[in-house]
Amino acid sequence: MEKLNLESLRRATAGEYAAIRRVTRLEPQGDKVFPPTYEGGEYAEERRQVRSADGRVQAVETVLLDSVQSQANRMEMALLRAYEGGRIKMPLLEVKFAGSGTDPILEEIGRITALEAPHRMCDAIFRDAMHEGRPFREAEVGAKLNGARAANATSVFELCPSALLFGFWDSTGPRGGLGAKVQRSLVSEIVGYEAEKGKRSSSRIDPLQIENNVEIYKKTGGGWTFDAAEAEQNKGAPVKLRPSEINHGNITPSLKHEDKNTRKQVLNHGGVTLAYALQHTVLSLAALRRLRFPISGITTPEIDGAARCVLAALGLAAICLLDEDGFDLRSRCLLDGKPGTFEFVGRGETSEFDMDSNGAAHLLAKSAEAAKDVGLPWPEERVTLQPSANLSRLVVESRRRSMASSAEE
Repeated sequence: MEKLNLESLRRATAGEYAAIRRVTRLEPQGDKVFPPTYEGGEYAEERRQVRSADGRVQAVETVLLDSVQSQANRMEMALLRAYEGGRIKMPLLEVKFAGSGTDPILEEIGRITALEAPHRMCDAIFRDAMHEGRPFREAEVGAKLNGARAANATSVFELCPSALLFGFWDSTGPRGGLGAKVQRSLVSEIVGYEAEKGKRSSSRIDPLQIENNVEIYKKTGGGWTFDAAEAEQNKGAPVKLRPSEINHGNITPSLKHEDKNTRKQVLNHGGVTLAYALQHTVLSLAALRRLRFPISGITTPEIDGAARCVLAALGLAAICLLDEDGFDLRSRCLLDGKPGTFEFVGRGETSEFDMDSNGAAHLLAKSAEAAKDVGLPWPEERVTLQPSANLSRLVVESRRRSMASSAEE
């Protein structure tokens, strides 16, 4: 199998193929895995049609193990680690909260990059940040984004190219909800097949053997006390507590728990058993071909092709770098498997090629150099913003109140 080179990638993005596809088969490492839970404590379950080796199609029970959004976030973090480790070079937008280091809360946050922010360079974090004393979207560097759209994507390519892979909606910009939208061109998800729900018990054995036969009170200002004079008052009476309400005592083994919102008894999340899981990853070259990259108002097939080639190489790097992180998705959801084979897909035909993280990083560097040769901007120095005074205050006050509330509880 041939390794992918820049010329082959250039032809593919120019129109030879519609997409790059890879399917990786993963096996649960353990008897059960625990999918993510959604509102109401539900798993994302559905029946999907699968084709067996003999060509038959049948519907099987499936469960979502990692969503498209989650996979995108994981790929972005893989890119960030590679960037910080010097393995790749790319434009990077960030807000530096630490500043002078005088506030421990801001110091703890450090910096937030566009690879970490939920809405990438369109996130409110960047909207409420400053560049050289001016609001980001009014400063020269940020104002370039105000006219960004699929037909004019050069400014996004220059500031946050990953947004052209994972999609964005500029709803926080000057045009609000009418701001530019660019679809995802890189999509990946992990789904478990032939899923069967399990059950899980919960219990606690208290080594101190404390029981609910002692009268204690909720202490004014937080905590608990034996002294009624120190207790929080409700209608002139001290507020009583049970030891179990302050996390002491035994918990009777049970398959259910009380839902905090409805106060009803619901089954514990019991995980699932699976026959196997699949990671489906598709990089749409057709979606990349909808993007245009004018320079000084002028665009050419050569310029557009060079930019799309960089984005495709960046997407391949994100996929391969995520392989290195493995598939420990959450507690008790560890999967493993040999990465599948990359293939170009187009007009009903496929063509396999070989690629790993080192090859993808090299291809990204080569394609970026070719893009710069035709005049496209690809800065490798970070663009660093500072939080506005109001944003810093909002973060600090919110966290302090949250800590005070937690202490009181």
